[in-house]
Amino acid sequence: MWAALVFWLLALGWRRAGTYRLAGGAIVVAFAVECSQLYHAAWIDSIRRTRIGALVLGSDFLWSDLVCYAVGVGIAAVLDALIARHNPQSGARAPAA
Repeated sequence: MWAALVFWLLALGWRRAGTYRLAGGAIVVAFAVECSQLYHAAWIDSIRRTRIGALVLGSDFLWSDLVCYAVGVGIAAVLDALIARHNPQSGARAPAA
């Protein structure tokens, strides 16, 4: 769900981007945040101890999270493409990059 949220936030801010670009951007952001969990310094760990910091940055690196992020972005991308296909007059983005 977190990575799908990243996809939709990118879609809100980058309206002309295609579905593939949004998916790529969301994967990069999600993977970067997950990999940042390998870094433990006092300042970032203090941020992670807050509720918002834990929700945004997480706490512990897990390989399985990378798979979950890819699935979440994939589902969001499919939904985005379906919305664009079924609402052509809404100005929805095309699936192409």
